[in-house]
Amino acid sequence: MAGTRASLSLSTPNAEWIQEQISSGEFSSRSEVVNDLIRRAREIEIVRQRLIAAEQSVDRHGWINKGPEEMLDGFKAKARRDGRL
Repeated sequence: MAGTRASLSLSTPNAEWIQEQISSGEFSSRSEVVNDLIRRAREIEIVRQRLIAAEQSVDRHGWINKGPEEMLDGFKAKARRDGRL
């Protein structure tokens, strides 16, 4: 995979941790370790954005203040209006 070369300064504990990952055989180079960390951080950011959007949706719809029975009644009413029930 072609990419952009970068020079990084790492703290001693981080450099040692990266070397441990390579020594364990999980990765073959520092680049693989760093790219994997960045991929994981990007995935976490996507999940974080989705959770925030879900929380905002719940807040907008007022479900936070409704009990399970009231929510179920609302779902059933919507399904009836949409012809699904």
